[in-house]
Amino acid sequence: MTVEDEIIHWWKDDQGELHRNVLRLETEEPAVQNGFPRDGIVLFKLMNGTGTQSIKLSPDEALRISAQLVTLAKELLNKKRVLWKLNEE
Repeated sequence: MTVEDEIIHWWKDDQGELHRNVLRLETEEPAVQNGFPRDGIVLFKLMNGTGTQSIKLSPDEALRISAQLVTLAKELLNKKRVLWKLNEE
């Protein structure tokens, strides 16, 4: 597996203790298995102080999720721009 990117999120609990969550994006290259080409894998891994959870996605699933993320992010940024314009008036 190749680590492609990592987002580290720090947060404080109610007692003020600092904790870390990590969202890691990994890939596994396509390969030939038993004489047949197989898709690669996109792996989302969420790690924190207590454990790790992973989700393996096919390339098609990863494309579907990425398109949704792009759309949602653009909508949120546009809404923020509208709020800034209203705030400046």
